[in-house]
Amino acid sequence: AVPPRPRRPRRKWEVFPGRNRFFCGGRLMLARHSGVFVLTLGLILVTSGLFFAFDCPFLATHLTLAIPIIAAVLFFFVISCLLQTSFRDPGILPRATPSEAADLEKRIDSLGTSTYRPPARTMEVVINKYVVKLKYCYTCKMFRPPRTSHCSVCDNCVERFDHHCPWVGNCVGKRNYRYFYAFILSLSFLTAFIFACVVTHLTLRSQRDGFLATLKMTPARYPYFLDFHVTVLELVVCFFSVWSILGLSGFHTYLVASNLTTNEDIKGSWSNKRGSEFANPYSHKSILTNCCAVLCGPFHPSLIDRRGFIQPDNGTPSSPKSEIPSFGAKTDTSMEDACQDFAISCTA
Repeated sequence: AVPPRPRRPRRKWEVFPGRNRFFCGGRLMLARHSGVFVLTLGLILVTSGLFFAFDCPFLATHLTLAIPIIAAVLFFFVISCLLQTSFRDPGILPRATPSEAADLEKRIDSLGTSTYRPPARTMEVVINKYVVKLKYCYTCKMFRPPRTSHCSVCDNCVERFDHHCPWVGNCVGKRNYRYFYAFILSLSFLTAFIFACVVTHLTLRSQRDGFLATLKMTPARYPYFLDFHVTVLELVVCFFSVWSILGLSGFHTYLVASNLTTNEDIKGSWSNKRGSEFANPYSHKSILTNCCAVLCGPFHPSLIDRRGFIQPDNGTPSSPKSEIPSFGAKTDTSMEDACQDFAISCTA
């Protein structure tokens, strides 16, 4: 009899519980529904490609060679930031293992009273002298750290969750927010730059006969018919895009300066209208310090071991050292002390 072939060891990304897709052997990850991301990438590539092909040669000849150089630098920076935002782990927390979940359930039950009322699934910790309430995640089976939220699209708990952005095809959180902010800010500059160059190109092209007269010309009468009409198309795309991109950049500049997230701003978690006890505990009371803390802080390692192997006998991970215990599932200290210590470490 032919001996059975040994089963190929499976990696953790192949059985990842969240709604994500992985590429390059688990090195890159993306949300499962990424059609809008493809649209974003396509719009940037096509619009920039048309600009380089039809506008840059004319502007470099009649104005300055600096125009295509500046556009190229902005273009490559925008694409780099977009890919970093889209394919990077945004700060996903690993779910509790069955043993950790069972241990945490016992600790929660031990906090209950003799009445029939179930114990509360919330916990309070103190951060910078402010009381912050932690909520229990029934999907990940753990208390969510401060500023962590469960994304309903990707089905993951994400640290410093800002929002799920379909335009980049990923959640925006602790590990990719700086790239997201750099992307929308640089995209604003690129769109405004192309818009200004396109207007200049059309103005120079239509100096003799006027814009409307040039637009109505046929290819036989106007040798630059294709260049002119493609430039008009770029003008329309940039005009309808630049306002929303500039508005989004301005909104996130406000969030960065205040050390807030989109999720916190929408919910009004730290609104001054609710009193001083609801002040933002994460703000450093300085715009410059907040910007440095959000954009120039340390790069945090990924907490999910996507490349680790799964043992074929019982399905348990073969390299658990890259994982961390679920939040609140410590065994050598009380649950309250564990939550308090971990909450402080998350906001350091």
